[in-house]
Amino acid sequence: MHEFLIPVKTVAGLNAREHWRARSGRVKKERTAAAMLTPSGIGLPCIVKMLRLSSSKLDDDNLQGACKAIRDGIADKIGFPDNDPRIVWLYGQEKCKRGEFGVRVLITEG
Repeated sequence: MHEFLIPVKTVAGLNAREHWRARSGRVKKERTAAAMLTPSGIGLPCIVKMLRLSSSKLDDDNLQGACKAIRDGIADKIGFPDNDPRIVWLYGQEKCKRGEFGVRVLITEG
């Protein structure tokens, strides 16, 4: 099992109101951070669980939208598209103190 923290502040996915250029830059930073922090050599099949850490909770569709760039970055590092059926993606949330944030990732192979 691989466990690591990606120190990015995710936003409310589909409900985020931001200029397209700001969104593009944020998504690029999130995706790059996820790819850099994901360990090498992860084999398939695998289960990837992403836990969004925030002081507020999101509904399930916004949770998936908030984690989309993280998912893409992890898939980039694994070397397979994120729609590969051998990768199972799970989403969750953990409430934390105000000012703390990130996405905790747990990857289980096999």
